[in-house]
Amino acid sequence: MLVLIVGPSGAGKDTLLNAVRAQLAGDPQVRFAIRDVTRPPSAEEQNHHVSRDAFLARREQGGYALWWEAHGLFYGIGAEVKDDLAAGRVVVASVSRAILAEAARQYPVRVVEITASPEILAHRLAGRGRESAGEIASRLARQVPIPPDVDCVRIVNDGAVAEAAAMLMRAIAG
Repeated sequence: MLVLIVGPSGAGKDTLLNAVRAQLAGDPQVRFAIRDVTRPPSAEEQNHHVSRDAFLARREQGGYALWWEAHGLFYGIGAEVKDDLAAGRVVVASVSRAILAEAARQYPVRVVEITASPEILAHRLAGRGRESAGEIASRLARQVPIPPDVDCVRIVNDGAVAEAAAMLMRAIAG
């Protein structure tokens, strides 16, 4: 099963993934995919930084199980996850909602949408100091629907990290 983590910026996806990754560190049946991204990772994210040229070359060689472009950057989940899926492992990956339909056509998927109330999202985004108030408002207004035929679990991450992490653990376990 491919468990795809989606949600708006500021929802706490990376915080929850890091908490769950630590709890499942010794479990050989769960793999957390590390994305290739054409920008350096932040302290919270688990990404491999690759140059645009290296990304495009790997993509041309079939090196990605899934890939997408967002905000002028490329993101990819390595093709090696196909081996994990074939071996019956659960693979957890943070992805864009834009690729959910494609992923569901290719693999058995469960989507976990991590979100928070608009007020919490706005507060968290403002706290990062990376965007203007107008950019935050635009980001909050953007809606990308989850395909209706995809298995989806929704986690509202407005409270304690431990509570939402427990919900994420249950979603990964099925």
